[in-house]
Amino acid sequence: MPRPLIDDQARVSAVAPGPARACYLVVRQEGVWFIKFDGEEFGPYQSEREAMLFAVDAAQKLGEQGDKTQVLRLEEDGAVRPAWTYGLDSYPPKARS
Repeated sequence: MPRPLIDDQARVSAVAPGPARACYLVVRQEGVWFIKFDGEEFGPYQSEREAMLFAVDAAQKLGEQGDKTQVLRLEEDGAVRPAWTYGLDSYPPKARS
């Protein structure tokens, strides 16, 4: 069976580039912070720092079990940016200056 084609008739890649990571997404909703992971929502947290610390701690523990993990932050402009990556960033995370 042939592979499906997208609108411009280019072939769709079967594999996404780079290693897959388990991602914890830290988001602000109605003045409080939540962590979204694996289809679930955790929180609320009263500050971004509190939510980030919990997310990084959970990502670190999962990383120690052999998974590639990352904490992402949903910015106010809708962009998703990496905040912490297992094996690359310090643990516990250093406080911002």
